[in-house]
Amino acid sequence: MMWSTFLVTDEEGRAVAPAAAATVGAGGAGPPAMGGLAGLMSGRKTFGGNKRRRAAAAARVMTEAQEGKIKLAFFVAIVGVILTVLGVGTEFWVELAPPKSFYGNQTCLAMHYGLWKGCTKTLWVADIQPDRESCGPAELPGESNCTFFKYFTTGESAVIFQKTTHKNLSMASALLSLLSLALMVMGAICISMALSKDMLFFLKPASVCFILSGLLVLLCLVLFQQSVGRLLASDRSVPLHHNFSWSLSCVGSAGAILIAGGILFLLLALPRSAWQRCRGGAS
Repeated sequence: MMWSTFLVTDEEGRAVAPAAAATVGAGGAGPPAMGGLAGLMSGRKTFGGNKRRRAAAAARVMTEAQEGKIKLAFFVAIVGVILTVLGVGTEFWVELAPPKSFYGNQTCLAMHYGLWKGCTKTLWVADIQPDRESCGPAELPGESNCTFFKYFTTGESAVIFQKTTHKNLSMASALLSLLSLALMVMGAICISMALSKDMLFFLKPASVCFILSGLLVLLCLVLFQQSVGRLLASDRSVPLHHNFSWSLSCVGSAGAILIAGGILFLLLALPRSAWQRCRGGAS
């Protein structure tokens, strides 16, 4: 008998390796060639590895539904960023005012301040509601004089109605607000990279950035409220009415929204297998 050769093909019909045919004897066919068997096993292994790599790559690429959810969560985070910028950049965190009859004339003074500057406003007593005991509110028309605090320049503490601000607490709250804004920028960059590169990997650092920024914003509010309490307790010779204003409300709402946006990004970053295990455990 003559020797013959044949090609071993894989599951897709492609040739893997040549092998020598078995010698055919008078009693029947011989055993298969070892080279052909090795080539067949190698082809199957390569095919299985490529298939797993393609499946892993497909898992890292987001679908259109995931992209829409990411954009919705990003919109929520952007709302928190806008509220933070609005609150940090304005000076209506707290309003301070003595009784409207404290000065004994036709005008009275009211003051409102934030993280960076304070504004003293001279109001007409006739414009104030009769049932209001203190001077204000600061939104009434009057002559206003605004000055920036000198915490970061000369290190001086501000004096408001003969009361001295707590410099360390005021500086700490201002620095925390700046750090939170920097984390928001980093989180926005991560989301932009996730959408442009079509990769879900960037959602995890973005979620960490937004959650930390929200926590820092809330901590900034706590320190600011403590600084107001220290201010009121520094000198009791002038009775003051204090009222936290709309800038503080914006920052408080922003902190909660940023944390919620970060949690949404973290949930979207979880693989589908984790969701399936959670559903299986719940059922």
